[in-house]
Order: sequence, then C-alpha cells, then structure tokens
Amino acid sequence: MPEIITVRSVRDSETYQDVVEEKERATRGKAFLGGFRHSVTKTEYHHAAVQTMPKKRPSRSTESFSRDTQTVELKQQDQQCYRTASTQMTKIGCYVSDMEDKLIAPGTYITAEEYHSKRLRAVITLQSHVRRWLAKCFTDKLRQAKEQHLAWMENEKRRKKEEKEQQIRDEYHRRMNPESKRDFDLLYNAVKKWRIDEVKRIDVTLSGAERKAAMCALLEQETQYISSIEQHRTAAGPRNQDKAIQAFLNKVAEPKRWRALDGKVTQMDTPFTIRAKELRDLYSSVTQAQFTKDERLDVLLTLKHTVKEHKCKLTQDIVDLIDREMDLLKRDVKKSNLDGLRKRISTLFLQYIKTPPFNPQVSKFLRVPQDPADLKKNMHLCRGCKVYQSCSDFGLNTNASTVGLCHRCMELDNRAHQRKDLSLYKNILRCLRDTEAECSPDAKIPYLLQEQDLRYLVDVLWGAQSALSSWKDLHDLMLVRWEKHLDWSPWNCILLTKDDAAAHLKLENIEKAYDVLFIRNVKQKHIRARKYFSQIPAMAECMMSRFSLVSKPFSKATK
Repeated sequence: MPEIITVRSVRDSETYQDVVEEKERATRGKAFLGGFRHSVTKTEYHHAAVQTMPKKRPSRSTESFSRDTQTVELKQQDQQCYRTASTQMTKIGCYVSDMEDKLIAPGTYITAEEYHSKRLRAVITLQSHVRRWLAKCFTDKLRQAKEQHLAWMENEKRRKKEEKEQQIRDEYHRRMNPESKRDFDLLYNAVKKWRIDEVKRIDVTLSGAERKAAMCALLEQETQYISSIEQHRTAAGPRNQDKAIQAFLNKVAEPKRWRALDGKVTQMDTPFTIRAKELRDLYSSVTQAQFTKDERLDVLLTLKHTVKEHKCKLTQDIVDLIDREMDLLKRDVKKSNLDGLRKRISTLFLQYIKTPPFNPQVSKFLRVPQDPADLKKNMHLCRGCKVYQSCSDFGLNTNASTVGLCHRCMELDNRAHQRKDLSLYKNILRCLRDTEAECSPDAKIPYLLQEQDLRYLVDVLWGAQSALSSWKDLHDLMLVRWEKHLDWSPWNCILLTKDDAAAHLKLENIEKAYDVLFIRNVKQKHIRARKYFSQIPAMAECMMSRFSLVSKPFSKATK
C-alpha cells in the first residue's frame, strides 16, 4: 500500500472535499489479544485494542534514573535540640559536691576475634554440661529399664516356679484325694507307667524262674493298687452324685440373663425360676442332717404342703413317707434308724422336682425328651453293654464311622487296657477355646474337636513337644495359630510353649523369621492334619469355604 492516500469526503451530491492522509506504519508486530470468528461468513474480528496502537506515556521533565541517587551526599548543619541541657562545673564562686562521683577507667580493649572466641568457649561449656545431663538422663533410663527387666524376669521366674509347685501340689492332692473321673484316670495312668517301669527293670535284672516269680508278685501288687483305687472311686460316688444334683438344681434355678449394647448384664426372674428356687431350697433343707427334731418336723410339714398341691401316685407316696417319719420322730426313734426313710423321701422329692408338670423350668435341662417320638430317633445300641441309650451317651472320634461304645463302656475299657489320661489334653483344648473366643467369637472348629482328636494332633502330628524348643512337658505347651490373620484350624496351628507362643504371635512375616526347612516341615504336618480331619463334615465345609475364599481373588485377576 502507498505511504500517502487521498480520502474524498462527500458532503452532498455536488460538493465534496479531498483529504490527504499519511499512513503511519507500526514499529512492532501487532499482538493478538483475542477476538472471534463469524459462524456464517467465517470472518475473523479482533478486539479494539488490537486494531489501534498502544497509547504512549507522556514524557516527564524529571529524571527517573540517575547515578546521583546511588551516591552519598554529606552535609554539615547545626540544629537546636528540643530541650536545652547543661553541666554544672566547680569554679570560683560555685561549689559542686563530688561525693557521688565515680571514677571510670578504661578497660582492656577486646577485639572482635577475642569476643567471639570467648562466646564460643562459653557455648562449648554450656553444651558440655547439657550433654552430660542428657547422657546422665539416658543412662538413668537405661538403668531403670534394666532393673525393671531384671525384676520382671525374676517375677516371671518366681511365677513359673510357683505355678510348677502349685501344679505338683494339685496333682499330689488329686492322687491322694481323687474325686472326679479325671483324677481316677490319672491314678490308672500312673499305675500303668509304674507297671511298665517295673517290667523293664525285671527284664533287665532277672531271668528264668526268678523273672516269672517277680512278674507274679508284680501282678498281685498291681491288683492291690487297682482294688484300692476302686474303693476310693466307690466312696467318691455318693459325693459326686450329691454335687451333680446340687449343680443341676442351681442351673435350673438360675435367672434369665442377657447382655445389653452397653455391656451390662441384665437378670430377670420368671415365675418358673422362682418356683425352681423354692424347690431347690426345700430340697437342701430335706437333705440337711444337722436339724433338730422340731426343725425337722417343720421342714417335713412344709414339704407335705408343697407336694399336696398336685395329686398323683408320686405325691401320695411322698406324703405317706412324711407321715411315717413324723410319727417315728414323735416316738423319739434314733436318727441312724431313719437314714433309709429320709433317703427315700429325698429321692422321691428329687423325682418330683424333675417332673415338668410340677417344675416347668426343668423341662429344658432333662436329657430324656418328653416326646416319645423324639426318644426313638436319638436312641442307639451300645456294642459293649447291649443297651439302648441316648446319642449324648456316646462319644464319637474323628475317624469313627459308626456308633460304638457308650461313655461308661469306654471308661471301663480304658481302665482295663489302655489307661489313658486325657486331662492334660483337655486343659490344652480349654486354653485353645478361651484364646480363640477372645480373638474370633465366631470360631467353630475348636468346639468341634474332642480330647481324643486333640491327643492325635499333639502326640502323633507334633510329637508331644514344642516345634521350636522341643520342650516335652504338656503342662507348658499350647496350640496357637501358624498364620495369625487366619482362623485357627488343625491345618493352621503350631505346638509351642507359652513363651514361644507369645513371641510367635508378634511376628509380622513368618517367611523371614523361620528357616525354609522348618517352614516346609510345618506345612507337611498341616497337610497330614487336613487329610485326617477332613473326615468331619463340619470341618470339611470350613475347609471348602476357606479354599473358595482364597481362590476368589485369583479368578478375578484372570479376567
């Protein structure tokens, strides 16, 4: 385009004027500051700021940038202070006291290097004292921690020693005063061990006729021991029966209990539980032998009025026996002659208590169902005594396929042949159940195992010793989880001492903590346990559910 253009301005149809315009070219390129494009014609339009040149700033007369502003200009000028001050001096005609004057003499001049070195020495001195104090505090803490650890170790050693002594005392008390079935199993097991040791001693020291005579003497002595144990068992039978009856009555008379959301336990007595309590207290009074004559008559009269509320043959027999005893008491008959009669009264009254129409609360605790149809379903024939008994009277092992001997026949066979003591395995099982109840309340497998199953798991699979320390005392052993994030099962457990178990449960990664050979041996025992305990249907279901849970992430990953 030309630098100069002529623009014609038309005013009307006949008049016009030509104006000469000089084009001013920009010294820089036009910056694009935005705009828009027409959607139909596709013409681009820029903003007004883009169409015109930017406005120049007017020049100022003052100089903005100068070298003089970066230099210092010195001035000397006298100024008057706001307050006039003066100093009075001694002179002729004026005396000024110098009593309070001080003589100030200049000190030694200290350079900057000396000043900083003095401060550095002071800082080093302070740091040395502070570090000494910190080191002393640290050593005191270490000393206190060491003393606490030594005291804890001493207490643990004393506690273990006391537990061992208490265990020995309890076992000695159980041997000297047997009461329960476990106590007599312990005695029979001790007789078996004694017999095995004596047989070994006789085989080593004697031979021929002397050995035969020693074996006969050993058999006779063993027979005497067994006879003595049976005498104690016969004497303990009535005491155990009384304890069982009292425990049964207490269980029937317990109030209803339930736990609220806040953890508090609420108890409630129903009319049935109140009736059971009254009958329990009355039974305790009837069986009490330390009453006087008048007190005994009052108890019999109360019992008579209680049973007369229901009319049947049982209550009539009780009333007749009560009338007979009251008549004999009035005749001053000796107490020793009334023992049989009182025993009959207490037995019939116990039968009265166990009758659901007279005591409705007892129907929930009877072993024999009231419906004859249910009784036919749960009855099995014992192969030992040839008697039909309830299914609760039989014990089933893991590998049992049919119902065999009842509990009574199994106890008799154990005393005659095997003489096994399962009390230690029962303690291990109880400890396992308590631990799992705290860790996972929904655990099922620990409650499916019996003492015989746990004996196989401890003796056969783990060799009745700790997997780490090879400790063989069953009192100190317990079964814990192999992988603590999984539920306990025979294929996820390990037999350890209590101290080893506490250290094992603190491990985060088992693969890094144990050797490869040790882990391989443990896995092999788990495979054997899975193969053995998979015969139980409930355990098989748990095993399949676990495998399905483990296999789910793999199925998703393959997709």
